[in-house]
Amino acid sequence: MTPKSFYTFLLGLATLALAATLPPTDYDVIIVGGGPAGLSALSGFSRVRRRAALFDSHEYRNGPTREMHDVIGNDGTPPAKFRALAREQISRYDTATFIDREILSIEQQQLADLEPNLTTTTTTTVFRATDATGASYTAARSPARILRKGHLLVPWCDGYEHRDQPLGILGTLPHIVSSVLEISTLNTDIIAFVNGSHTEPADAALTLQTPHWKAQLAASNARIENRTIAAIERVQDGGRVHDDRARDQQFDVFRVRFTEGEPVLRNAFLTNFETAQRSRIPAQLGLDMKDGKVDTSVYSGMRTSVPGVFAVGDCNSDGSTNVPHAMFSGKRAAVYGHVEMAREESAAAIAKRGLSRRAMEKETERIIGNELEDLWDRAKV
Repeated sequence: MTPKSFYTFLLGLATLALAATLPPTDYDVIIVGGGPAGLSALSGFSRVRRRAALFDSHEYRNGPTREMHDVIGNDGTPPAKFRALAREQISRYDTATFIDREILSIEQQQLADLEPNLTTTTTTTVFRATDATGASYTAARSPARILRKGHLLVPWCDGYEHRDQPLGILGTLPHIVSSVLEISTLNTDIIAFVNGSHTEPADAALTLQTPHWKAQLAASNARIENRTIAAIERVQDGGRVHDDRARDQQFDVFRVRFTEGEPVLRNAFLTNFETAQRSRIPAQLGLDMKDGKVDTSVYSGMRTSVPGVFAVGDCNSDGSTNVPHAMFSGKRAAVYGHVEMAREESAAAIAKRGLSRRAMEKETERIIGNELEDLWDRAKV
């Protein structure tokens, strides 16, 4: 829906439902999730004096990570330190509120009026909700919990810190080739642990899709280990072992044990595991999904299929899971959410004055001015 068509639709709703005033709420917006996406959204809303509350259950996908990387100005910063500094800076805004509690559900009560249910019977009413709850692994034993430090989602995580070290890739056969290509500039001793998934049908299917995949693995000095994994054990914590000759390197060591045969040692792992929504809120709200993520591809500004609900960070469908992306998506939702609410407030004020529909349209255009896309372009400067 274009900004102009949304504006026309909004005016129609305002004429029918907003009457003289908007319904009172406790906050203008709530943000569910206290990672980089949620913090960025809270900052964006607070800087335009929106009454915004961030609910934080203190569950973070990068919680086990030793350091953040590829975050300009914060390369090598521990995630907890990054979040603490962000909280400190955002807390200076009078309209920003941090609530360290988990939200179990959100119910839509009326037009632009949402009511979240907390871990107790307390309820709060708001106009907008931003889902920043992230994603988690579907595996019963999350590799992040098994490996913690030394676990790479992508090479840009801690790949550079484990360069030129024996590397393992965890996942099924179809995902191996892309992982090897991604990591090939950092590591040349690579074993792909496919956990019994290298079968004749899987081999044939991969060959049909990527005819030269075996040659690609050989060119990168990567081999396949098809034995069934029994356990992965940490032998050495790279955060406690240093080598003055190796700048910025971490020396983790893991032992991979199998149901049969000798174990194998690796220094780090690049993983390929399915993820799922960490929170039940997307399902409970009935948000449209795309490949297990909240679909934001149809609606601009990180909007979802439910009016008034935005999805940012790892939980949405835009295909990126990193800190810079999370912060970008949170800021984008804040810009669009703020302007949506400003339009509703303007329409309500105009309706109270008893103007005609055409006069309402002209007055709203005069007050609001530029369209959302223009505002977003300016915000990016």
